[in-house]
Amino acid sequence: MELFWILLFSSVSPLAGGQGVYAPANAQIVHSGAACNVKDDNISERIYTIKENDTLVLQCIVKGHPRPEIRWTKTAGSASEKFQERPIYNETLRIKSIQRGQGGRYYCKADNGVGVAAIKSIRVDVQYLDKPVLTVHQTISDVRGSYYQEKTVFLRCTVNSNPPARFIWKRGDMLIEQSKDNGVDIYEPLYTQGETKVLKLKNLRPKDFADYTCQVSVRNVCSIGDKSVTFRLTNGTAPPMIRLSVNDTVVVDPGQDVQLTCEVTSGFPPPNVTWSCSTGKLPLSALVRGATLILRAVTPTDAGLYNCSAVNNVGNPARKNVNVVVRTMSNLTFQITPDSNKDSESIQMGRDLKLSCHVDATPQDKVNYTWYKNAAPVFNSDSLILLRSDPDMAPGTSSLEIVDMKFRDLATYSCVANFPGSRIPELRVDINISQSSVSPPVLSVPPGGQVVNVREGGTAELVCLIVDGKPRPPILWSRTEKDLLMPAEKTVVETPDGRLRLKNVSRDMMGAYRCQTAPYNGLNIKRREAQVQLNVQYPPILDPVFQDVRYRNYQMVTLRCAVLRSNPPRLTDIRWYRNGEFIRMPMPDLKETPEWKFKLEPTNNGSYECRVSNTVGTSTCTFNVSAQPYDAEFYFDTPNPVRILKGNNYSYTLQWTQRDPEATDRIIGYWINIRKNKQSLLSKQIDLKGKEPERGVLISHTIADLKIPLSYEVRLAPITTYSTGDYISRIIQYSEPYTYPRPSDNVCAFEDERICGFSQDRSDIFDWTRQNHLTQNPKRSANTGPETDRSGTKEGYYMFIEASWPRVQGDKARLLSPLFNVSSVRGPKGSGRVPYCVSYYYHMKGKHIGTLNVLLRVRSIASVDTVIWTKTGHQGPDWQKAYFDISPSGPFQIVFEGIRGQSFEGDIAIDDVSITIGKCKQQNTVASAVLIGGSRSLPLASWLTFGLSCLLSLLYR
Repeated sequence: MELFWILLFSSVSPLAGGQGVYAPANAQIVHSGAACNVKDDNISERIYTIKENDTLVLQCIVKGHPRPEIRWTKTAGSASEKFQERPIYNETLRIKSIQRGQGGRYYCKADNGVGVAAIKSIRVDVQYLDKPVLTVHQTISDVRGSYYQEKTVFLRCTVNSNPPARFIWKRGDMLIEQSKDNGVDIYEPLYTQGETKVLKLKNLRPKDFADYTCQVSVRNVCSIGDKSVTFRLTNGTAPPMIRLSVNDTVVVDPGQDVQLTCEVTSGFPPPNVTWSCSTGKLPLSALVRGATLILRAVTPTDAGLYNCSAVNNVGNPARKNVNVVVRTMSNLTFQITPDSNKDSESIQMGRDLKLSCHVDATPQDKVNYTWYKNAAPVFNSDSLILLRSDPDMAPGTSSLEIVDMKFRDLATYSCVANFPGSRIPELRVDINISQSSVSPPVLSVPPGGQVVNVREGGTAELVCLIVDGKPRPPILWSRTEKDLLMPAEKTVVETPDGRLRLKNVSRDMMGAYRCQTAPYNGLNIKRREAQVQLNVQYPPILDPVFQDVRYRNYQMVTLRCAVLRSNPPRLTDIRWYRNGEFIRMPMPDLKETPEWKFKLEPTNNGSYECRVSNTVGTSTCTFNVSAQPYDAEFYFDTPNPVRILKGNNYSYTLQWTQRDPEATDRIIGYWINIRKNKQSLLSKQIDLKGKEPERGVLISHTIADLKIPLSYEVRLAPITTYSTGDYISRIIQYSEPYTYPRPSDNVCAFEDERICGFSQDRSDIFDWTRQNHLTQNPKRSANTGPETDRSGTKEGYYMFIEASWPRVQGDKARLLSPLFNVSSVRGPKGSGRVPYCVSYYYHMKGKHIGTLNVLLRVRSIASVDTVIWTKTGHQGPDWQKAYFDISPSGPFQIVFEGIRGQSFEGDIAIDDVSITIGKCKQQNTVASAVLIGGSRSLPLASWLTFGLSCLLSLLYR
């Protein structure tokens, strides 16, 4: 199923820039297609209901010239949330197989660069019903004063749904009703996720051992059927219990197989056993056989927490966890720490010395370190102290302290790391301790290496060398600015030889780099450091990169090419070219903005380039200079463009505006080309007969003898004395001509949801609401608003404005009638205009009543609103009549405007509206109307209800 929404933007008065140019206006929403439900909420926003997995189509139809660009965005349902990062630019938003998480508020934004962009929102409510889950919980409690125990069972039924589900409990095929069975309670628990209902069986009876069914329903909304789940309760029902075949932690070598078995020791019904992994899905090599999980040839990526769960929906699931650890060992490093108490940086006799050894391993605490001196094992003594885990070093570091160093302690020491009983190879590092083999490092940047220049996109090498010292530690590179990262998004990069190589250098890599000696694989002393500056050079950055320049022939043209940035900043050359050929000119000042002036003639139209160079490269500003006119812009909002002709033919009124007509030579006409299936049917020139196009003013041309019901491609190009502009193209389609509604003697009592073709004005603050006595809010304000419609029946509808929160004083709501075309009828003989009678009932009861205005909106080049009738304040508890004559000068609408008073007791209502041709007939009753401009108060008449298509005709013929 596909569901459609059409967002229709109503037209507005043209802007001062011209008759044909106007901005997108505030939106209206018209529903088209099938939907589960469509309604307006209390803040005048349309809510669209759709079933999960159906296809949602939101269509945004907008009026405006030039044709607006449509953008769709979404929030998750809160007005405070920002638009999505990736909006969709299209008139139609299609979401296939919509999911519940895709519900929310969708925005359609239309913008054409004229005035303020129009934005309209629509809320999508996704309906769904999951299969319910039924779990059983048991309690046994002592009963005082008796020799028996009371056994209570709770059947908990949980479901996720939208809208909220209704629950039905059955024992076998019999409906369970709490009022008819003292042994059961049915209630909704607090603090539960999803929707939950509990069936409590008190002091179990023999008949309570049966099949129980939980049935959930959303009352067939969106044709979603009921769902149910059944559980058989017996005297053997028991929760699951499990035990594992292994310890809580399993440590293995890479490549080994691991078998984990989860044995069910009790539980009825028989539990279902499943395995899961904390890192997500089970490894691809994993094999599950019943309650056994087999991990074949494990790798370090397979390590993690594996969970065994047994579920039979009785009590809580039984769970056991196994931590699988895969041994790894790498990167064995050492440190030489001179006597820290003496601030020493070298080996000295008679002072202490510490040798440290660290390996990166998993599990870290299972690593075994062994120390050797000249290949002989080292044991604790008064002069040699072994520390299995040195508290002054990183966790998992082993140290050998040499106390009061003597000449006998000068030797080669070895540190060996391994996992006892593991197949992982041991790692070894040798440390030569002698007065000549250990000295502090000296870090230096080679001459000329303090600043490294590189062209953008090239490769740079930053060098920091240890020129003296033993042993020589690695060099660590980082950015001097803390917030900046090294390549590959790292904070620090290690280089064994001190050479940092950077590829594909960009300008954001420019800056200072710090090089430091590493605190490992050498002396553990104050770190040496230096800095290297990276200077990234790039060609000049120019503005504009491309510009389309239009001038009249024989006018002076000035082209400017601004240099925004350049590294190096000194320019070496500036040259101008026309159509690829060098323009000979005096050498320009390299310190000034490049500029070229010339008189435009038919012979020197073309492409101009300004090429600006520095020592790195050349950049270009390109100008397309011509006297060619700008494109025309089709007008897509022409009312009733189709006229039916004889012989199954039709004509089409094509309208357009000319973009910047004064920018180039005078436009004398247009070439029009009509094609069908890419074959030209007609090509001719439209002569403007000396009248120049004006900015924003519509130009019309009627295309005749088109065949019903075919569509055609129309191409249009402006013509000047010297050149022809580019063609623009559009498709024109046959459609049945629109017929304006005609007034009649039928009363609009708002009994139909289409409210007789009335529409809400989206430029106001809030909307009128349709309701009757049966749909009234029971918590509504009691001292305002009508009890029933004008006829006094509870079923009858009327339109009203709600003055309660969030409305504030001065908020306006406007209700628009369909558009009437006065040219479709004739006035009385001898009169210039056709008279109409407008009549209605109004209800204004309450101490905070504001104002009800009735306006006449006449359509012409611009819409004009005139207040014809107004009433303010409390008018009593009854419905009142009002009526008056109008004689509009063109197509018109009647506007009912309700204005909220100072507080909440200010509801205003209208009912039984009619418009008839001819003047109102005099009646005995006196109309309670206040007329503006001296109009007469006349009796009520009525009018014909109109289809929703009336909303689409928003402009005069």
